[in-house]
Amino acid sequence: MLHRCLCFLVLALSLTLPAQAAPPSAGAAHRLLEESSGPVNPRYLLIGPQGQAVTQEDFRGRFQLISFGYTYCPDVCPTTLVDMAAILKQLGDAATQLQAIFISVDPERDTPAVLKTYTEFFDPRILGLTGTPELVSRAAQNYKVRYARVYPADGDRSHYSVDHSAGMFLLGPQGELLRKFPYGKPAHEIADDIAEFIAQTPPVRR
Repeated sequence: MLHRCLCFLVLALSLTLPAQAAPPSAGAAHRLLEESSGPVNPRYLLIGPQGQAVTQEDFRGRFQLISFGYTYCPDVCPTTLVDMAAILKQLGDAATQLQAIFISVDPERDTPAVLKTYTEFFDPRILGLTGTPELVSRAAQNYKVRYARVYPADGDRSHYSVDHSAGMFLLGPQGELLRKFPYGKPAHEIADDIAEFIAQTPPVRR
């Protein structure tokens, strides 16, 4: 059933997104990469939907749920964003204390406008962030996220996929890393964990 739903999502996105945001060719490889070792530095400087600079400090006083991926992703990213939307829904009114964020690891194709259309398909509350290749690389390095382009065997370098690390990072109201949720952890369990963090955390003065 999940596979059927994801196929429907990919098809729907291919019809609603601009042409450059269509899913990759069927021959493109895609696999998960292990994260780099070492402590996470939960900082980023990226570009938001309106072309504005966005950092982790913009959400001080709120929790942040962050994932990395790209709009051409055929499986892992749609699954993650479906989970993000389910988490926001399960949290109910408490979701106002959480900012869900999707950071692109494919800045050449994922413009702010493309990302905005993509994330809003799943839930308008999910914020898509991109940036220059250098800014994206720095953010990924801070979070120990690895990504690498994979080109098809036919040599067409315009239809590449991107192997990348998966999962979601939860930041606290002061921007501190609270937990890394592995890819595949049920959304309702993540929502329960986040709800507990919210309930136990006193408000932070901005």
